[in-house]
Parts: sequence; C-alpha cells; structure tokens
Amino acid sequence: MTPLLLLPGMMCDARLFGPQIDALSGSRPLMTVPMNRHETMQELAADVLAYAPARFAMAGLSMGGILAMEVLRQAPDRVSGLALLDTNPKAETDAVKTRRTPQIAAALSGDLRRVMRDEMKPNYLADGDNTGAILDLCMAMAMDLGPEVFVRQSKALRDRPDQQDTLRTFKGPALVLCGQEDSLCPLERHELMHALMPQSRFAVISGAGHLPTLEQPDLTTTALMGWLETL
Repeated sequence: MTPLLLLPGMMCDARLFGPQIDALSGSRPLMTVPMNRHETMQELAADVLAYAPARFAMAGLSMGGILAMEVLRQAPDRVSGLALLDTNPKAETDAVKTRRTPQIAAALSGDLRRVMRDEMKPNYLADGDNTGAILDLCMAMAMDLGPEVFVRQSKALRDRPDQQDTLRTFKGPALVLCGQEDSLCPLERHELMHALMPQSRFAVISGAGHLPTLEQPDLTTTALMGWLETL
C-alpha cells in the first residue's frame, strides 16, 4: 500500500486534512511533515524527503501543493502519485511579493492575528454554514505556528521557482482539484496544471473556496479516494 504524504497550506497543520485523515487512516499509511523550519522551498522539500518513505504519493494544498511540486522536482523517482489542491505552479508575481513585506513586518511586531484576520483569511472561503468554524480553526492553526513560521513561509513562497516544467515531466497518476470559488488560486491555474499533466484527473468542488478539504470534506475525500485507487 503506497503511503500518502499530506502537505498543508500556509500557516496550517495536519488539521487542514482532518476529515480526510479520519476517512483514510484505516485503509492507508498517512503522514504529514512540518513545514516550518526553513525559508526556501528547496530546503523545505529536502526536509520532506528526509522524513518520507522511499516511495510515496503526495497531496498538497496551496503552499503544500507548491512544496509538493518542489519535492517532485528534486526526487521524481520517489513520487508515485501527485494530487495538487488549490495551488499554483507559477512563480510569485511582483505584486504579491510587494504585499509580503508589510505583512512580515506586522507579524514580527506582534500583529499576526490581525494579518491573518484582515488580509488573508477573508480571501479563503466560499459562503457556507460552517464558514465561521473553519475560520476559527484556521486562526488557531496560525497562532499555534506563530510569527516566525509566518515569516519563513512567506519568504519561501515569495522566492519560489516556477514549476511548470516539473509538471510536464510527471507521467504518474495525478489529481488536480480546486474549489469552484477559490479566488487565491483560481480555476484557470488548475486548468493549466491539468493541461501540463494531461493524464491527471480534474475536479472542481462546488460550494468551496480555497480550502475544500474543510469546506466540502466529503466531496474532496471522494475525489482523493478515486485518485488513490489508481496508484
């Protein structure tokens, strides 16, 4: 049975995949790796590879998907399957890089909660009955990780390489999935990734924004299970 490595988004931990862990833990080896020790994608990927089994599948959401692509670039022979959720294969734009500088300064000055509340979390979710609870969970994860992790992850995202060529070379089982209302990593980014990996399954989750694992957990888990069956 191929182990599945789950890579969460920025300022998130394994709780981002809580419903999927509950659904899959009885049938498949699962693991997560902290993404908080380094400030480059290259170093973070090396950390993942040091912890991971000899061969594994990966599912990464947002920053986790970006990190998964770097892991694939560094060790393609070790990756048996790839699921990219609400993420982006391109390098960061200059406009987003510019916004990171004041966010980093605010986090270091003790204002991380405001940054997460006002500048980041409102962009994440579709409207739904569980939006408040999900936002509370996101805030709890962020505050548990703290400002130093925010800074390191911000720098890693800011300086990341373009990974389109990495995806072009991957021929294994793949899933590209996004929330229909994701404004951070919109649909066209996922259409691009699907085109780069024409063998991939493509899933758009209705009623979800940037965090479909929590917003529409059953639909997301079903899509992941269908992909896992192809490994």
